Amino acid sequence: MKRKYFKYINGLALACVLMVSCNKEVLDRPPLTQIIDGEFWRGEDDVRMYANSYYTNFFTGYNSGFGVDYTPVRGYTFSDDLTGKNVQINFESSVPTSRGSVSEAADWMGTYAGPTWDFAWIRKSNVMIERLDNVVKPKLTTEAYNHWSAVARFYRGFEYSRLVSVFGDVPYFDKVPSDTDLPYLYKDRDNRGVVMDKVYDDFKFVMANMRENDGVQVLNKYIAAAFISRLMLFEGTYEHYHGIDAARAKKYLEFAVEAANYVIASNKYNFSRDFKSIFSSDNLAGHPEVLLYRTYDAALGVTHSIGSYQNGTEVVGVDANLVLMKSFIVSDGKVWQNSTVPAANSFSIADLVKTRDSRFEASFYDKALPASATLLYGFKYASREALTYIGKTYPAAWGSNTNTSDAPIIRLAEVVLNWIEAKAVLAQYFSGPAVTQADIDKSINAIRNRPLDAAAIAKGVVKTAPLSLGALPVDPARDSDVPELIWEIRRERRMEFVFEYSRLLDLKRWKKLNYMNFSTNPDYFLGPWVNVQTEAAVYLTPANATAKNVKVKKADGTIVTYDGTNASAMVGYWMITNATNRNAFTDRAYLAPVGQAQIIQYQDKGYKLTQTTGW
Repeated sequence: MKRKYFKYINGLALACVLMVSCNKEVLDRPPLTQIIDGEFWRGEDDVRMYANSYYTNFFTGYNSGFGVDYTPVRGYTFSDDLTGKNVQINFESSVPTSRGSVSEAADWMGTYAGPTWDFAWIRKSNVMIERLDNVVKPKLTTEAYNHWSAVARFYRGFEYSRLVSVFGDVPYFDKVPSDTDLPYLYKDRDNRGVVMDKVYDDFKFVMANMRENDGVQVLNKYIAAAFISRLMLFEGTYEHYHGIDAARAKKYLEFAVEAANYVIASNKYNFSRDFKSIFSSDNLAGHPEVLLYRTYDAALGVTHSIGSYQNGTEVVGVDANLVLMKSFIVSDGKVWQNSTVPAANSFSIADLVKTRDSRFEASFYDKALPASATLLYGFKYASREALTYIGKTYPAAWGSNTNTSDAPIIRLAEVVLNWIEAKAVLAQYFSGPAVTQADIDKSINAIRNRPLDAAAIAKGVVKTAPLSLGALPVDPARDSDVPELIWEIRRERRMEFVFEYSRLLDLKRWKKLNYMNFSTNPDYFLGPWVNVQTEAAVYLTPANATAKNVKVKKADGTIVTYDGTNASAMVGYWMITNATNRNAFTDRAYLAPVGQAQIIQYQDKGYKLTQTTGW
């Protein structure tokens, strides 16, 4: 049976949270009860139980049931990779009435699903630190005390990284305030650099004191280091590309390299299994690339629905556009414009599957499906078997909210891509050591050298040629302000993380939200090259002929609209039904505003909460 790090957490975690505080409003919480102070903190078992409650909040995985917040496929659909029918989802355009009080640590990752101005998990970590110092320390060994202090500081740093990435400047709290300490309770924002320096200090403490092994499927130094590489890369590149603080950017990027290298140099993880196995396995125990995963088990009532949304029938609503398709490298390691691979310049689904990097075949179904707005259907998170049930009754594993595939939380591919990007930025802009071919070989090329599964090989898929520093691809689509190597590292992230958390976050930290303006490239409104009559005949109906909403675009830009008589002429790039651009947005979209209710709450107590710049 799978070992479940959530199986004993769900109930106990809730109890722990409630013991700390039943009210999650930021600045108005009742005092701690005598049950906690007098009876709970008895030793390491109690500390561990308290820490268990962090898991489902920080390591969401595929959520549970029909929950989709902070999940791949459904929770992270707001990016330039995906296009839906009609008007695209808009950026926030006005200050909300309230930011709410429900805290989800994962929304630091940049999903548009409503960032929250909430410090409940900061308070929880500060409670843990204070109880360790003032109550339970005499009952622990020095090693145990240091480890659990590191755990608390890791989560505090994680949550502050989230808050800073969403709001910029935020108030920094490093202690549990009394109800009467109003100046501290209602302090205004601290500069993001000040806050992130505190985070940096917390993470340094983590790397010096957290256990390398605290049990199976439990937070340890390797897992923490992997997340630290993510968080420090984000802040370092954000501060660099936004011109905020060069010294801090360098410091954070150097720490990203250090943390990632700790994982890489351990040789505990490797790329010896195929890409598809990471996302469609019922049991990730022992997977050599996965540092931490969330497990699901129908017998325990812990299931999800994410696999169902890529089973070939269910509709997500936004799907892969032609811009994303064109970004995939060809198997010879060249961009499609320069490749010598036969059919490299074809954008039919069948040719894309055979000519592009193998992750394309592992991420997208090899036939046009009407369940996709673009006709290219994602199935990265469903098994190959799941697609055999199209038109039939799905088994529980791939239908409804009864899926049991395990969710990778953090994996080696992200660590090595964080590492190589941080090194490249340091070399390019901060006089850091030059990136070597050996660096590329143990990061990008190690990923490309994953084994292929039998199904991919049978389709003619081959491994992508290694990236060579001496012969970087010449990409006519490259932004002039992005060096060639960094451009290729960004491409690798895009191919690796399709449908995952990172794309919008990457655009934010690179200061490239202009990619979200779909008026800059008509390919955002197109799907693959299709023969509608043979690949998507379900669209050739009298109703659609009357509505004139089934269209293809020829290579020369000519648009052909289905009128009921021209089915044979419907060959070209699929035009996404009625797709139009989102509303105009400005640079203020990089950070979110605080709600009016939060500002008024400060005012009612005689204090001021500054609104986010630009709002």
